[in-house]
Amino acid sequence: MPKNRSGGGLSPTQQAAKFLGVSVLAGAVMAGIALPAVGALGLAAKGSVDSFDELPANLKTPPLSQRTTILDADGGQIATVYSRDRTVVGLKDISPYMQKAIVAIEDARFYQHGAVDLKGVLRAVNANAQSGGVAEGASTLTQQYVKNVFVEEAGDDPTKVAQATQQTLGRKIKELKYAIQVEEELGKKKILENYLNITFFGQQAYGVEAAAQRYFSKPAKDLNLQESALLAGIVQSPSRYDPVNDEAEATKRRNTVLQRMAEVGDVSKAEADKAMKAPLGLKVSEPKNGCITAVSGAGFFCDYVRNVFLNDPVFGKTKEARAKVWNQGGLTIRTTLEPQAQESVQASLEDHVNQSDSVAAATTLVEPGTGKILGMGQSKPYGYGKDETEINYSVDHSMGGSNFGFPTGSTFKPFVAAAALEEGRPPTQEYSSPYDMEYPSPIQACDGKQWINEDGTRAENENESEVGPYRLEEAMAKSVNTYFVQMISDIGLCPVVDMTDALHVVQGDNKKLPQGPAIALGSQGISPLTMASAYAAFASRGMYCTPIAIESITQKLGEEQKSLQVPKSTCSRAMSEQTADTVNTLLRGVVDSGTGQEAGLNDRQSAGKTGTTDERKNAWFVGYTPNLSGAVWVGSASQKVQMRNITIGGVYHDLVFGGRVPGPIWRDAMTGALSGKDAPPFNIIDIPNPQERDRGRGDEDGGGNGDGDNGDDGNNAGGGDNGGVIGGLTDGGVTVGGQDNGGTNGGAEPDPTFSIPEGWIQGNENGGGNGDNGGNWP
Repeated sequence: MPKNRSGGGLSPTQQAAKFLGVSVLAGAVMAGIALPAVGALGLAAKGSVDSFDELPANLKTPPLSQRTTILDADGGQIATVYSRDRTVVGLKDISPYMQKAIVAIEDARFYQHGAVDLKGVLRAVNANAQSGGVAEGASTLTQQYVKNVFVEEAGDDPTKVAQATQQTLGRKIKELKYAIQVEEELGKKKILENYLNITFFGQQAYGVEAAAQRYFSKPAKDLNLQESALLAGIVQSPSRYDPVNDEAEATKRRNTVLQRMAEVGDVSKAEADKAMKAPLGLKVSEPKNGCITAVSGAGFFCDYVRNVFLNDPVFGKTKEARAKVWNQGGLTIRTTLEPQAQESVQASLEDHVNQSDSVAAATTLVEPGTGKILGMGQSKPYGYGKDETEINYSVDHSMGGSNFGFPTGSTFKPFVAAAALEEGRPPTQEYSSPYDMEYPSPIQACDGKQWINEDGTRAENENESEVGPYRLEEAMAKSVNTYFVQMISDIGLCPVVDMTDALHVVQGDNKKLPQGPAIALGSQGISPLTMASAYAAFASRGMYCTPIAIESITQKLGEEQKSLQVPKSTCSRAMSEQTADTVNTLLRGVVDSGTGQEAGLNDRQSAGKTGTTDERKNAWFVGYTPNLSGAVWVGSASQKVQMRNITIGGVYHDLVFGGRVPGPIWRDAMTGALSGKDAPPFNIIDIPNPQERDRGRGDEDGGGNGDGDNGDDGNNAGGGDNGGVIGGLTDGGVTVGGQDNGGTNGGAEPDPTFSIPEGWIQGNENGGGNGDNGGNWP
């Protein structure tokens, strides 16, 4: 048995064997032939291959993962996202100094040898034999490129990465075989270009262009001698030679590269000496990755775009296929986001709600007739710190939103009115609308069954002065609860369900709305985007268009670009023009003289509806002009904050309702978004308006008379908060199981027997991970 020499070196016999084995291996690879006696060299060991004949014929070079750029409708950058921060550039866009530096330090004989540098192999064998270990490597630049391709193919899968970098003779043979093929197919210049684009330079920078931007804030074509030497030196060990964290070690390595460049004749000794004396000259740019870097508060919209891509089959048949394309990157995504609208949304939110407030606000703007999402923002910024959240309150759970959306209160009533009008009820339809009533029973449902009021559930209006009979126009302006309960009893549940289906109104968890008369008062959780899109159908005279966020996508694969198919908005008629025009006329009355007066626009016609839910946990305003629809929600994501005696945006409110906080947010967001835009009128219809009886209409500051909209505008001086309906609504109050919840002029606080189950709606409340009052998100 051979023995080691004293001092730990190999014996002459061991040196000779190792020398011979590697020489034979190198010769075999150079010839591109199969090794006949694989087992003799230990190639049948774990992780090896049997012969070259079993290796794939061609090297599969994956398109390099690059950054994706998300743009607004005007072409301005919203954010960049990537799994690899890389921008592929051609050799002509890489400084000649950089090209020479990487070759000099990594493979000085690159242009003299083939895929395998036999002279380098023999030199390394001798050096390693002398040291008894691995003192010198012999991989060529081509071999390193092939290894990097294996790592790139592995992506972020730890197992695949380990396989791609395992130190086995089998992997080395595979690498050598591929290197030969690459040399034959690509040539030296293309190999060098690919290598400089695939290599990792530390600090999250992949490829020389990203590295030049990261360390020097300049493109790779503008790198000077010393900058090029620094980057070339990093490649061998990005952590060890990181100039940001160890300037001394990085300087030493840079100077080693400069010396080597002088030795091989790339620069003169004088040039190298001068460059060695220069400071590193770093001008570091922080990595800007992900929606957290989005401008104008568009982080949530950015995240919505990502979710659209990952969920829509147009981008791939399976979720895995779509994720692969997204992670591959190289996409330029032109979106529908309008800078003017987005800036107005964010400015309005910041004016009315503070980031640190115990409640949050979300606003979404949609263009009628196209479905384009023009603005989307919220008061708590996109992020993971205190008073931040990554939950998008504007969208459904499947798109990154809250678990179930948020109860909408009286903003649901226009859907009931539209259903009744489609059924042939006139806009002058009158119901007795008593202050208090038991839910009518039975009520016809869609499935051929009937809803039965088995427990004697009752509904009531905001205050005792709201006693009918009422006609539709006045009932909508005052948001009279019992009117709409009677309307559903009259037409049945099925027309309402058909209308909400046509308007694509679903719960925040994407489930259909349940059937029951409480649907009239907005007891179910719905997202602001869903509400804005549904109301946009009123604005476009009955045409509903599915919301879209993406206009176009181009993908860069190497030096080629191709366009990808994107989802298109699908428009369909949800109701007749006559019905839509009638609803528009009705909802103009809400902002003109009803519960939404604080939301009215001064320079153009507008329409909308307020809504407030049980215990004032949610307040809404959803409204529109003929060319823009918007929804505003204010509340606690965890549904644990009651908006009484509360300060929001530095303003104290004894009671919050849809017309007071959400209304002004909507007004200011819409005003800015529409500034300088056309102001088309609605197609108003003539609704006969008999002399109104003297009924109590509340004012904005309370004073004893409520307006019937969940306590919106003019709540009683005593703070009468009038209960809810089976899902807990403040919409005029309800008696559940015969218990009277609410009253007027200082009536009792609502105490419904129905409560929202713990965790039904979850979300970040005050940042800091899950927030002080937030739930745990799946």
